[in-house]
Parts: sequence; C-alpha cells; structure tokens
Amino acid sequence: MFSDNKRLKIFAGNANTGLAEEIARYLGVTIGAAEIKRFSDGEVQVRINESVRGADVFVIQPTCNPVNENLMELLVMVDAIRRASARRITAVLPYYGYARQDRKTRARDPITAKLVANILVASGARRVVCMDLHAGQIQGFFDIPVDHLPGVPILAEYILQSQLKEVVVVSPDLGSVTRARDLSERIGAPIAIIDKRRPEPNVVEITNIIGAIQDKTVVMIDDLIDTAGTITKGAAALKQWGAKDIYVCCTHAVLSGPAVQRLAEAPIKEVVVTNTIPVPKEKMIDKIKVLSVAPLLGEAIIRIYEDLSVSKLFD
Repeated sequence: MFSDNKRLKIFAGNANTGLAEEIARYLGVTIGAAEIKRFSDGEVQVRINESVRGADVFVIQPTCNPVNENLMELLVMVDAIRRASARRITAVLPYYGYARQDRKTRARDPITAKLVANILVASGARRVVCMDLHAGQIQGFFDIPVDHLPGVPILAEYILQSQLKEVVVVSPDLGSVTRARDLSERIGAPIAIIDKRRPEPNVVEITNIIGAIQDKTVVMIDDLIDTAGTITKGAAALKQWGAKDIYVCCTHAVLSGPAVQRLAEAPIKEVVVTNTIPVPKEKMIDKIKVLSVAPLLGEAIIRIYEDLSVSKLFD
C-alpha cells in the first residue's frame, strides 16, 4: 500500500511482534533489521543492522507485561536509533504502561506516568503515538507532540455489525462515562452508569446502577481489563438488576492474575478486545474476540510521515 519507504522505517521490540508485522504489511514495508537480546546479566542489548540516517523512524512497542522489560527495550532502541542519526523518531505505544499512576492519591505517591514520559523524551523520541490512554491528561505530561488514538470507533463498528437489539451502553464507573457516551452516540444507544467504590487496589464494591437496563442487551465498555474485578462484578450487578445479555468491550486486554477465570465464570456472552496487547493462547477463551488496530495505526503512521492531520481519521 505504501510505496515511499526509503525514508520511512518501522522497527519493533519484542512486546507485540504480531501487531508490528500487521502494521508493516498494511504499509507495504518490512520491519527494520534489528537484534534485541540480553547480556548474561540481564541488561538489554540492541543492534540496529541497517542505516537509519536521515530516516523517519517509527518504533512499535507497547509497554505491557513484563512492563519494565518492554519499556527498557523501547528506551534502548530509541537511543540507538537517535545515535545513528535518524531524522525523527516516533515511539508508537499501543498500550502505555504505568498510565494508571497519573496523579497523587495519597501522600508521597509517585506520578509514574509523568516519569515514563520524561524518560521517553530523554531517550530521543520526538513524537509519541498512543491508544486509549487511561487518563487523557497524560498527553500533557509530554513536551513533544502526542497523537492519542481512540479505540471506540473500532469497537463500535464491530458492535454495529453484530446487529444487537435493544442495546444500552454501560459505563463501569464514573471515570469511563466519556468513553461510554462516545460509543453510545456511534451506535445510537442510551447510556447507563455503574456507581462503584474502590476501598483498595483491585477491590470493587457496586453501590448503584443509574439508568434503565431491565430486559436490555448491555454493552459495558472500559479502556482496559486488568484483573477483571470491575467488569465481572459489574456484570453480576447488571444481571441482578435485570439485564438480558451482557457484552463487554475494551481496548487493552491486560488480563492479569485471575482475570481469565473471572471472565469465564461471569454472566458475559462475549468479551471484545483489541490487539494492542497480545493475548496468549492460554488466555484465549471462547468468550474473547480480538479486533486488530493495525489498519488504524498504519493510517496514523502514514499521516504523521506525510505531515497530514491524524484527527481526520475519526471525522
């Protein structure tokens, strides 16, 4: 698809090679020649085996589990490419690790999302592409351009194709209302909100459901599913309050700890996620449907390279 590949180069870390290869195929280019290994003491070793001098380089690497390993790979790759005289380096993070540590909630808490932004800029990145940041204000943590791509259009298209009847979009908490409203407008459905409290990390208590869900097909949306506590407790509450069928969708399938078992046991018909994070075979239960973000990221890369508007992708 993309013919002018002499000065556009794609490199990838080990975090999500499948997605990187999809993006490269979409662009009609090959992934740059690089080796990422470990020294005997565990330090990251990167070798860039082709010239990048004067090139516009995009490094694709979600900082998912193992977060610190993948983040360090990204930083070392960007540093190596910068020192090899690339014209511009764009860090493409389909999933931005540490995004949930975006503010101080208690005394002496770190703001690690800002720290990661500082390190990325210091490594040599001159632009960042992310998808569905947990908190939109993280864009302001960077002193370089940030293209923040939403996953809702991809999820909305799939839901419309599924032709569900009497749909209500549900936000699992107050923080996800904007995302839920976006989805509801795209598919033409009303919205409901789950009122919850979190007494401690990864512990959720449902207190109320705002909106009419009786005998409705419910689509619950969030930016990510981590341990699946919020989603599965929300699904149980929705079922108890009279929801007919429950679907869940999110952009980032973190799926840590007991998440897969919880999803398997929950009253959920389908869990729709994207491939910003690779879902290993052992976690691919029948309920999980994975959608690709490669065309979206590929189009964003083309537009950045050609100095076109990225926001036009969503008009």
